[in-house]
Amino acid sequence: MSDEPQQQGPAGDGGEATGTGKAKKPKRPKRTGWRRLFPTWRMVLGGFLLLALLCVGAFLAGYLLVEIPPANAAATKQSNVYLYEDGTEIARDGKVNRENVPLSEVPLHVQRAVLAAEDRDFHSESAVDPKAMVRAAWNTVTGKGKQSGSTITQQYVKNYYLGQEQTVTRKVKEFFISIKLDREVSKDDILSGYLNTSYFGRNAYGVQAAAQAYYGKNVKDLSTAEGAYLATLLNSPNAYDVATHPENKQRAAGRWNYVLDGMVKEGWLGKADRAKAKFPMPDEAKGAAGLSGQRGYVVKAVEDYLTTNKIIDEDTLAKGGYRITTTLQKDRQDAFKKAVDDQVMSKVDKDARKVDRNVRAGGASIDPATGKVVAMYGGIDYTKQYVNNATRRDYQVGSTFKPFVFTSAVENGSVTQDGRPITPNTVYDGTNKRPVQGWSGGTYAPENEDQVSYGETTVREATDKSVNSVYAQMAVDVGADKVKDTAIALGVPKTTPDLTASPSIALGPSTASVLDMTEAYATLANHGKHGTYTIVEKVTKGGEEVELPEQATKQAVTREAADTTTSILQSVVQGGTGTAAQGAGRPAAGKTGTAENDTAAWFAGYTPDLATVVAVMGQDPETGAHTPLYGALGETRINGGAYPARVWAQFTKAALEGKPVKDFDLELEQGADLPLPPDPTTTGGTLPPESGKPTQGGPTDGGTTDGGTGTGGATTTGGGTDTGGATTTDGGTDTGGPATGGQTGDQTDGGATTDGGATDGGTADGGTPGGPTDGGTDAGGATDDGGASDGGAIGALTDD
Repeated sequence: MSDEPQQQGPAGDGGEATGTGKAKKPKRPKRTGWRRLFPTWRMVLGGFLLLALLCVGAFLAGYLLVEIPPANAAATKQSNVYLYEDGTEIARDGKVNRENVPLSEVPLHVQRAVLAAEDRDFHSESAVDPKAMVRAAWNTVTGKGKQSGSTITQQYVKNYYLGQEQTVTRKVKEFFISIKLDREVSKDDILSGYLNTSYFGRNAYGVQAAAQAYYGKNVKDLSTAEGAYLATLLNSPNAYDVATHPENKQRAAGRWNYVLDGMVKEGWLGKADRAKAKFPMPDEAKGAAGLSGQRGYVVKAVEDYLTTNKIIDEDTLAKGGYRITTTLQKDRQDAFKKAVDDQVMSKVDKDARKVDRNVRAGGASIDPATGKVVAMYGGIDYTKQYVNNATRRDYQVGSTFKPFVFTSAVENGSVTQDGRPITPNTVYDGTNKRPVQGWSGGTYAPENEDQVSYGETTVREATDKSVNSVYAQMAVDVGADKVKDTAIALGVPKTTPDLTASPSIALGPSTASVLDMTEAYATLANHGKHGTYTIVEKVTKGGEEVELPEQATKQAVTREAADTTTSILQSVVQGGTGTAAQGAGRPAAGKTGTAENDTAAWFAGYTPDLATVVAVMGQDPETGAHTPLYGALGETRINGGAYPARVWAQFTKAALEGKPVKDFDLELEQGADLPLPPDPTTTGGTLPPESGKPTQGGPTDGGTTDGGTGTGGATTTGGGTDTGGATTTDGGTDTGGPATGGQTGDQTDGGATTDGGATDGGTADGGTPGGPTDGGTDAGGATDDGGASDGGAIGALTDD
């Protein structure tokens, strides 16, 4: 055996021994297979450190490079210019309404209300809140609503130093300026600046101007509840101004409660004081003198259109400099005002009748072919009645909704409970308080106007007389959900209050605006094609054009559904409750309607060229409450077939003057134009083929005669005298001639004697009441119901 030391083999993990006795470090094995796809922990750590260094470098660079700029141009705000379609100026909005006040004059409870609404950690947090920014971004991405995530400091920087544009550059500048400002300026100075620069709506910049605009007092005199309401407005002035948009009160109250509850949570308001707080309704807004007449209503409607469609946000629009060309046509705008003045406002006598001070009117007109609003009537004067009656959504539309039920029936190929297709000639039971069949939601038996029973009646006749019992049943036959879908497709906003899928939907408890209803009727006039309305033709600023939404038109319902509806609405004008519309001198289709308790009367109608809706409303000028119109304008009752229809007729005649007279080009559903055989038991009457008996119950068409006995006042099948068809004379003064059988086209003072037995004024001169009357002396024609309470109970209301 040799004495030399033997060479050692691999040591440990295979390394070799070195001359020094230490093992050589083994080589790292190469990564193979799927492991090659992933970075090592060293790569991850290195990348993270590099990113961190880059972020720190970028932050330092941004902090050093971005300087606090001078105040922005808000202090020298420009006016927005509003133009008619032909370029004629409508209005310029007013100058900036701002009065700066020191923080010491803003009560602590008002300051805290603002903090509770916008930034509860303002005094303890840094200038920016990355966590809130990330949360807001996540909520926006996930569809929980667009949120800013900005602190009060950031909002102040945006208001005072920068602008409202939504760009990355602006956000970056806002971030660094906020950090610098927070280091150089006290929290009180920042809060004071924020309160004096924020926009509260009503052209009010700053909390002092807002206190005056909404409550007519200085900010130092605001209560906690009032301060909380002003704080609510900061989130969205247009959405929460309940005087301008009464339909938004529930949403505004929710935000107001959020503010007060936040004050309690932060220990700024006692629970007892919180429990005592009541929602402080703001004063009715007063428009600037430069926006008097219709101008202010137009400006407000345009602002709503631009902000609602997210074309320009409220703050940016308020800073001005825009040149806005509307779709409104000056001659038609003037014609609308003249029609309302001639037919309604000239009749107002506040000294003789206290209720006349409550009379309001609203109207809108749309070109069906283009969807453009060509005229709008918002009220008597923007500086006296601030709320735009054409766009408000708080009055029931009544029976003007009924055509949508029939349209839906044709659109969906609906049938009656016994399987008969629904056409204008389909027979329904028009008995008063008849329980609807086929609805599982409980007993529902709507009243007809004046408790009249019409017996078996066709859909066309039921539309002429607006028979509640027929249309409630039709809504069940079609399906209330389908009726709702059809109304939305035609143009009624899906967010319309009280647009509920139940049988009562047919009677119009929903509160769509005049403009909403005009859009829906324009769709019917356009053979079922719907294009979202537009009131803005062009917007420019500094020579650059602002992009507007594309006005795409789609077939909302089939042409047959729309045109067949038009055919029965023509009948309403020819011999139903809307005969006053004949004054337009054009082929016309339309429908009358009345809100519950007669708080509003409507006429919605169209020619082939123009769709127009008019409403007369009752509102207490002091409290803002809806009021009945009984006794207004010297009439016992205000009906859709009287003043609204007369306004419609005068305006339509003037608006289309010089235009060729067009007739409707209709494509009807199968069976819609089938003639009905004559009624063998009445003069000129008709009965459906399957009936074989005279109309049961209620008045016959002889209820009122013009100097003689109505031939239709025959006995009913029960053999007794029809109490609704009592003979009534007017001393022979009525020039309309005797009513013989079916509806007559003759009219006196805009009314018509129909086979429903309605009278032209309720009680004939020197005679006894005959049949159901329209409840008063208004010569508006046949009666109609129109009213519906939210929840199903139907009042005995008129609708002519």
